[in-house]
Amino acid sequence: MVLPILLLTWPGLWREQGEPRVRAYVFDAYGTLFDVHAAVRRHAEIIGASSGTLSELWRQKQLEYTWIRALAGRYRDFAALTEESLEYALATVAPQHMHLKARLLAAYRSLDAYPDVAGALTSLKATGATIAILSNGTREMLDAAVASAALGRLIDAIYSVDVLHTYKTDPRVYAWAARELGLQPGEISFQSSNRWDIAGAAAAGFRPVWINRGNRRDEYADLLPVAVLTSLAGLSALP
Repeated sequence: MVLPILLLTWPGLWREQGEPRVRAYVFDAYGTLFDVHAAVRRHAEIIGASSGTLSELWRQKQLEYTWIRALAGRYRDFAALTEESLEYALATVAPQHMHLKARLLAAYRSLDAYPDVAGALTSLKATGATIAILSNGTREMLDAAVASAALGRLIDAIYSVDVLHTYKTDPRVYAWAARELGLQPGEISFQSSNRWDIAGAAAAGFRPVWINRGNRRDEYADLLPVAVLTSLAGLSALP
């Protein structure tokens, strides 16, 4: 009998009785598929000892600006916030390197994909599930990142919050992605390295898998992931 064999061997298709099978794997982009610190790292020799602090502050402010804009209802797209947060970080940590702003922004458009990404997406795509991105990035930014990392053949759909003029963790973002996919939230496995994003996906009814690349402490105890992995490599082995 072919069907029972497939159900037992294809990752993501076999679930406990009553649970829907996973029909789509949806990924956050920045920090999950793409290394957000790659842009500064490429210029670390010029920036020097403050490069790590600069990159961390840039990322911190970039996320903070999305949350403030979403809560205030004063949307500016992710490209604008990425530039504004870089300006703040440079002015605070390395004002002598303000001349690198354009080069750093250009590097952010072509961030390195993590080494585990292509292999993991290839394995998941072989299951027949839909592979998608749900990100705060603009569609132009996401298209550029996917093309630069040569991941286009592995991605079926790209969803940018720019359509909604808000940011994750606004519940409307996750609900919109489910509608676009034509699936129930419980049929969607959602992967993010950001624990706050996992909390948002859990609240929306997705099956969130936390890719804890930085070995960070857990939080949001009432909004738990279904699994915690240190990379995407173990995703296809999940029940």
